Amino acid sequence: MTPHADTIRDPALVLEESFRRLVNGTARLEKVATGFRWAEGPAYFPASRTLVWSDIPNDRMMRYDEVSETVHVFRSPSHFSNGNTIDRQGRLVTCEHGERRVTRTEHDGSITVLASHHQGKRLNSPNDAVVRHDGSIWFTDPAYGIDSDYEGHKGESEIGACHVYRIDPGTGDVTVAANDFVRPNGIGFSPDGNRLYVADTGASHAPDGPRHIRVFDVSEDGRLSGGDVFATCYNGMFDGFRLDEDGRVWTSAGDGVHCYDPDGTLIGKVLVPEVVANVVFGGPRRNRLYICATTSLYSILLSVKGAKTF
Repeated sequence: MTPHADTIRDPALVLEESFRRLVNGTARLEKVATGFRWAEGPAYFPASRTLVWSDIPNDRMMRYDEVSETVHVFRSPSHFSNGNTIDRQGRLVTCEHGERRVTRTEHDGSITVLASHHQGKRLNSPNDAVVRHDGSIWFTDPAYGIDSDYEGHKGESEIGACHVYRIDPGTGDVTVAANDFVRPNGIGFSPDGNRLYVADTGASHAPDGPRHIRVFDVSEDGRLSGGDVFATCYNGMFDGFRLDEDGRVWTSAGDGVHCYDPDGTLIGKVLVPEVVANVVFGGPRRNRLYICATTSLYSILLSVKGAKTF
């Protein structure tokens, strides 16, 4: 857990000319901090200019202060937290492998459990979460946290499958939003909230399993339709991702961060020397991309802003 000032020159790989204007030619990939086992789930707090992320196998959450450029432990133990996001009131929403639940950290520091069961059965190990403009919280629930004791506690799946869930903003009811995934993983909405993207990393358990992102249309009341494959990963697997204000998808992959146009065209990459797990936009102008990559946290200043969070 040490701050770093290392930089990597020429990290941008331009595949389509449109990508060239998104990453300035003088931009450098900066190693912000290192010393982790599996960095994941970054969430950015604009008011305090801080970043919180998970170091899953070490059972802790970390915090980076942009102003002082310091790194500290935010929470330990963290119940093997994975994905994190911010709700509309600026509160931290966390997926916990260890407790097999989704929680919210209130402004006073207390913890509220948002989801732990579905129809009386324990969830597997919530992985990643996102908040829609109506306040509903959507999360994925693969079994990575119960597969072994490395990122959680080895156990059996009570549900017997891996689904995408929605938490109703009014009632708090937990319902299945999509039930045809092998290992649902990263999740995110388009800037207008009308399209939902979900990664499936089923290839982690089967050589011919999915390694793609699917996209759904979302009705006003939260029903999904569609679900076609948006993009397929040919270097590692897609994990976590975020969208920019123009609807492009910036997703983790084996060789860095891949950038896709809204039509599914791969237009470029930010090359990273470690396997990437997740990303988030931060900085005062939402144009600094923070990258959680295995043992380290990286960042790069872009010429595009992340989509506004609701």
